[in-house]
Amino acid sequence: MHKISQFKPAWWLANPHMQTLGAKLFKRKAIATVAETIELPDGDFIELAWTEIPSKRDNRPVTVILHGLEGSKDSHYANRMLAAVKVKGWIGVLMHFRGCGEMVNRKANSYHSGDTRDLSYLTKLLISRYPNTEFSILGFSLGGNVLTKYLAQEPSNPYKAATVICAPLDLASCSARINKGFSKLYQKYLLDMLKASTLLKVKAKLIKDITIEQLHAITNIKEFDNSITAPLNGFKNADDYYEKSSGKQVISQIKQPCLFIHAADDPFLCHQSTLPCIKLPTNITFEVSTGGGHVGFIYGKNPFKPKFWLEHRTLNYLAQFISTKRSATV
Repeated sequence: MHKISQFKPAWWLANPHMQTLGAKLFKRKAIATVAETIELPDGDFIELAWTEIPSKRDNRPVTVILHGLEGSKDSHYANRMLAAVKVKGWIGVLMHFRGCGEMVNRKANSYHSGDTRDLSYLTKLLISRYPNTEFSILGFSLGGNVLTKYLAQEPSNPYKAATVICAPLDLASCSARINKGFSKLYQKYLLDMLKASTLLKVKAKLIKDITIEQLHAITNIKEFDNSITAPLNGFKNADDYYEKSSGKQVISQIKQPCLFIHAADDPFLCHQSTLPCIKLPTNITFEVSTGGGHVGFIYGKNPFKPKFWLEHRTLNYLAQFISTKRSATV
């Protein structure tokens, strides 16, 4: 179902860019995490960040967290969510997409908005390790689109509930949106990180079909996807990648309870194109607020004590479907 959000942005952060940048500015002290490296079937690896690694008999809920484009456990939104999961009495584990952890991944291809392979492998691993555990999952931005695709592709997955936050569910429109106006500032920030991580692979001769000069000449996200993301991952071009990887068209195939959180003023996304135009099944809630920016959602009256709505809304939603008695309330 479609739902109007109850979120009201702080009066002193009413602008979407202030919400987006403010969330990063008010970054809290980083929560300590425990690192684990998981070897993958194709010879590559992913890095995990746990709030703590549970024992096999531990029955506390585990929440899997997926970060956004070029994010990590140190991203402000991810770190706050890990901290909130820990406070709740649950265990959190963030999956770094390939190349987003401490080490450069071994393969030329890394990750993209529609790549669900590593999440699928991790999920099966978690089930085998912790058979007595209840799992929930959430994804931010790009990670939210990956999660949408995964939930639709594997409807018998073990997650009791899921939350998708500020996801670029229509990749073509989002790529166009971030190349306009003030949003170009965010594009440059993301593009610089993408080019830096790709440069390491070019220098290591993992990527041989593009020169350093050609990489430096890329000026926007679509050019990057056309030159790097698409060919490295088996797509014809950026448009083919966007069409095949967008989560919007598969939302109705998700079988478990899933909350989508979206802000109408998100400067990363094209609001009208991102919204699903079909009638949604009862297990899906698409919640839209008028404000909030991109992964911002800051509220409160005191500028010196900002409050962050996403952690409360997300974990309170997931908690409705977690039955273990050892969980606490936010």
